Amino acid sequence: MSAANVHRLPVQARRTKTVAVEPPLSQRVALVSGANRGIGLEVAKQLAASGVTVFMGMREPGKGEKVARAIRELGGDAHAIRLNVTKQDDIDKAIAHIGDHFGRLDILVNNAGGYYDPDGRPSTPDLDVIRGALEVNLIGAWCLTAAALPLMKRHGYGRVVNVSSECAVRAICGENSPAYRVSKAALNAYTQVLAREMAGSGILVNAVCPGWTATALGGSGGRPAAESAEGVVWAALLSEREASSGEFFRDRMKIGW
Repeated sequence: MSAANVHRLPVQARRTKTVAVEPPLSQRVALVSGANRGIGLEVAKQLAASGVTVFMGMREPGKGEKVARAIRELGGDAHAIRLNVTKQDDIDKAIAHIGDHFGRLDILVNNAGGYYDPDGRPSTPDLDVIRGALEVNLIGAWCLTAAALPLMKRHGYGRVVNVSSECAVRAICGENSPAYRVSKAALNAYTQVLAREMAGSGILVNAVCPGWTATALGGSGGRPAAESAEGVVWAALLSEREASSGEFFRDRMKIGW
């Protein structure tokens, strides 16, 4: 048979859209790191109010159980859990606990952060601060996400939200807070490369800038943490109809990297 007469079967295009069904809010399970105060605490409260079961990651869960109990008394389902994102053992135990009790993890909010260094200058590096910022803001989020992904892949559904900062954006990048800015810029890059890898899996990965907020990190003068948390919660509950991945948002609006 000549090559001209050979009939080839059409090549099926690689699937780019997940066919997984979105679980009801009452079935979704979330883990929020750094949930003992500020934006993380408000994110946990708002997710629980929507019907999501929330694990509130914190270094000292004994101190946070009072808040978790208050959320439960209001009808939400919240639990304090030990989680220091710089300790792999904490990460492994937290994910194993969620997997053993629920068999799924639908939402991960990488909120834990720190090492804001407004007095720092790139020409005079403080290596302890630089390493600390990268360890918490980038590596901690990276390791926690890696541990969480198998539970998301199990059901073909997941939302990873990296709480970042617009101060890492090129257009407004300044000379101060170098360790913090660079670590958040690296977190933004991680968001993009992971989103590419997860394309078609049902797992969306986005970064959110909550804006200047009146917290222990942001200081006074910013807006209330509850208001800043709204954009994070929106990304955590992003529907398939609104599906975006590998993007940077502030107040539900896309912003540049």
